[in-house]
Amino acid sequence: MDVLKIATAGSVDDGKSTLIGRILYDTKSLTSDKLEAIEKTSKSKGYDYLDFSLATDGLVAEREQGITIDVAHIYFSTAKKSYIIADTPGHVEYTRNMVTGASTSQAAIILIDARKGVIEQTNRHFFINNLLRIKDVVVAINKMDLVDYSEETYNAIKADFEELMAKRDYQDQKITFIPVSALKGDNVVNKTDKTPWYTGPTLLEHFEALDRKDIFNVGTPRFPVQYVVRPKTEDFHDFRGFAGKVYGGELSVGDEVVALPSQTRSKIKEIYFYDKKFQTASRRSSVTITLEDEINISRGDMLVRAEDLPTIDKQFTATISWMDSNQLTAGKKYVVQHGVNKVLAKVDNIHHKINPDYSGIDTEVQGLGMNDIAQVTFKLNKPIFYDKFENHRTNGSFILIDTQTNSTVGAGFIS
Repeated sequence: MDVLKIATAGSVDDGKSTLIGRILYDTKSLTSDKLEAIEKTSKSKGYDYLDFSLATDGLVAEREQGITIDVAHIYFSTAKKSYIIADTPGHVEYTRNMVTGASTSQAAIILIDARKGVIEQTNRHFFINNLLRIKDVVVAINKMDLVDYSEETYNAIKADFEELMAKRDYQDQKITFIPVSALKGDNVVNKTDKTPWYTGPTLLEHFEALDRKDIFNVGTPRFPVQYVVRPKTEDFHDFRGFAGKVYGGELSVGDEVVALPSQTRSKIKEIYFYDKKFQTASRRSSVTITLEDEINISRGDMLVRAEDLPTIDKQFTATISWMDSNQLTAGKKYVVQHGVNKVLAKVDNIHHKINPDYSGIDTEVQGLGMNDIAQVTFKLNKPIFYDKFENHRTNGSFILIDTQTNSTVGAGFIS
C-alpha cells in the first residue's frame, strides 16, 4: 500500500489540528478511548461541539494555549493509502519545526482562515513548501461556515494566493484550492451541499487520487550503501552483498553501475529482499545488491547508474535553515551528514539571508540566528557525491551537526 506523507501549515488558530482531528474522526481512525477523552474534555470546557484539535495537540502547553508548538506525526489509513500527517506549528518562531516536518513530505496543506485571507504567515508557509520542492499543495480555505460559505470570499482569497504563486521559483508544483470547514466537516472527508458552487474533490478525495508519478522525482537512482553483507556461513561462504535503500528511481539486474568515490564500474548481478530474488528494485525499496565483479565498497559509498553520475566535489552552496540558538558564522566547522556519509565542513561564505515572506534578501549578514534561512557555501575535507535538491530531494539534502555538542543545528538543500 502506498504511503503518502503530508505536511500541514497555517497561522495561529487557522484550524490545522482541528482539520486533522476531523479527518481522523470521519475516517473512523480515532480509538474509542481517544474519542471518549475528546468528548469529555469538550464538554468540560462548555463546548457544544467536539474539539478535534485535542486529537493532535499532545503537549500540555499546546492544550492550555490552544496552539501547536511541536511537530506531531499522525498516522491513519484508508482502503487505498496509508497516510502520515505532520502537524507543524504556524508561529514564525517555530519556522525550523515547519521545515523539519515538511522536509520528508510529498504533499502539503496550507490552511487559510476565510475571515482573514492571505496574510504574511501565508507567504512564509508557501515559501517553505516552495523551498522544499513539494509538488502537490492544497490551499484549504477553512472556516467557510463563519463567512456563510461565500463563493465571493473564496474567490477573493484564491485570487490573492495566485498573486503569491507568481513569486515562486519552483514551477513544477500543482496548487489545488478547496473550501472547507474543519469544525463542521464540510469538504474534508465528505462533500457538503453548503458549497454548491464548488464542484471539485474533498480534501481526502484529492489525496486518495494522487498518483505516485505526480509527487515523486523519478529517474536518477541513487543507492547509498549502509552495510556490507558477509554471512560467512558454509552455504554463503563467498557471498558479498551491499545493503541499502534505493532513492529516486529503479535499479535492475544487468544495469552498469559506478561505485563512488572509487568510480569503479561493474554490473548488478542479483537483487535480494531477504531470501527472495528480484529483477528490479523500485524506488524506496530496501534491498541487498550483488555485483558481477569483486570491487572494494564500504558503508558510505554509493552505487549509481553509469549514465547518471552525480556531482563529486569538496565544495557546494546550499540553502540553510538554521535551528540552533548559537549563531552560524563564516569560518565555523560542522559535520555534514549527507545520507550515511559524515564529512567535516567549514563555512566558507554566507552569501545572503532570505526573507521567507518573499520580501527579498539581506546581503549584510554576519551570522545566522535561529529560524534564519540563508544561502551558504561550505568547503569539505573530502568529496561527497550529491545532486541539486530540486533534482533529487534525498541526495540533495543534508543536516549540520555541531562538533562540540553533537546536536543537529541546521538542515541544508543543495543548490
